[in-house]
Amino acid sequence: MNLCIPVEEDLGLKSLVCAHFGSAPLFLIVDTDSLACRPVVNQNQHHGHGMCMPLQSLSGEQLDGMVVGGIGMGALNKLMAAGIQVFMAQHPTVEETLAAFKAGQLQVVQPGQACAHHGHQHG
Repeated sequence: MNLCIPVEEDLGLKSLVCAHFGSAPLFLIVDTDSLACRPVVNQNQHHGHGMCMPLQSLSGEQLDGMVVGGIGMGALNKLMAAGIQVFMAQHPTVEETLAAFKAGQLQVVQPGQACAHHGHQHG
């Protein structure tokens, strides 16, 4: 299974999960079986409110799931429409996030959990 996790920089499994999906400098594509990691640069990192186009930077990637610290409603809707399940990140690193995913501990992001605006902090 291929999971996409927005990260601050490419440190492989030690990468820090970025607090917000659309503003992440990189997306790390991780094969949950082999743990192989591959970074994808977020070409749409700097965008106006409501203008996040996550699938543009990830076009051509085969993704089964996305793990985010925070995500706007528009991006969440686009990912869900593409059949990509979106999970809420609750751990600081990719490695810890993968362990939680494999243990079935990550919750699916519900529309009510989406951010209404950019520029606020995510926990």
